Amino acid sequence: MKKILIIEDNEDIRSNTAEILELSNYQVIVAENGKVGVIKALETKPDLIICDIMMPELDGYGVLHTIQRNETLKNTPFIFLTAKTERADQRRGMEMGADDYITKPFDGTELLNAVSSRMKKIELLKKDLNADPGGVKELLASSGIKDLEAITSDRNINRYKKKQIVYSEGNHPNRLYYVLKGKVKAYKTNEDGKELITELFSKGDFVGHVALLEKSTYKDSAETLEDTELAIIPREDFDELIDKNPEVARKFIQLLARNISEKENHLLKLAYSSLRKKVADALLMIQAKYRKTADEPFYIDISRENLATVAGTATESLIRTLSDFRSEKLIDILEGRIVILNQRKLENMLN
Repeated sequence: MKKILIIEDNEDIRSNTAEILELSNYQVIVAENGKVGVIKALETKPDLIICDIMMPELDGYGVLHTIQRNETLKNTPFIFLTAKTERADQRRGMEMGADDYITKPFDGTELLNAVSSRMKKIELLKKDLNADPGGVKELLASSGIKDLEAITSDRNINRYKKKQIVYSEGNHPNRLYYVLKGKVKAYKTNEDGKELITELFSKGDFVGHVALLEKSTYKDSAETLEDTELAIIPREDFDELIDKNPEVARKFIQLLARNISEKENHLLKLAYSSLRKKVADALLMIQAKYRKTADEPFYIDISRENLATVAGTATESLIRTLSDFRSEKLIDILEGRIVILNQRKLENMLN
């Protein structure tokens, strides 16, 4: 049962609002002024706060300011409830970080719709951003966008052949890519021409968002691993989406942080792991990335050169290790494609 804190100095409005929410199966906590409201928020850690603006002791703006300065409460959805309708008051509340604004008098449907919308958003924010069509559509819908087609419709869809460059290191980004079909690798090349794959993308992934978020140049290059289709979202539309939808911006920032963490872990493994561990980790990582379901047969269909760059080793060393794994019945190789036979042993190898 979700907890909602109502901070309202008018007893009739407070009790009526609480009754509507309780009938909709919410646990309700009430406070008669802003000061008491802050104390109860700290004590109960509500899932959502509904707060009047004009109150004794501490007004709604003061409550919001205090909530946002507290680490445990700062991400709590916050709805202002007030009789004031001036645009300046609404703008001030939104600029301070309020999630919604309900003007009194209101009906029960309006209240419940606002609460339901905020609850849905907070649940989405707790999830990892998986850039799959279902997850992204749900996120965008919660931010007032019907589905992914709202930002990809009427856009160019670029079609790439295998081994075609999508973007190059050092260039300035002017678009966000969304993979509709195929596979893409991001990679860096050193002065000697040796390549290191930094990330792999497949259907449902965003490509190129890091440079857009950092407002910098590309730190790596991207190339297709097979025939690929990419939806093109202009930078201006991406910036507008981020600027107008804090939840979407937060999700992309989480994705950026996750990318950094994954790359750090990958680099540590490349630096300190044995050859067998590197190859095992590369096989498991590619399977985790591209396998759709645990039940379906899955074959790693990637060139030995690319697999070697994922593992961070020479192609010859990779081939010898794959041969050893095949002899140990950890993998099999069918027409050049690799199938993992004993995933548990490969995972144990990494411990």
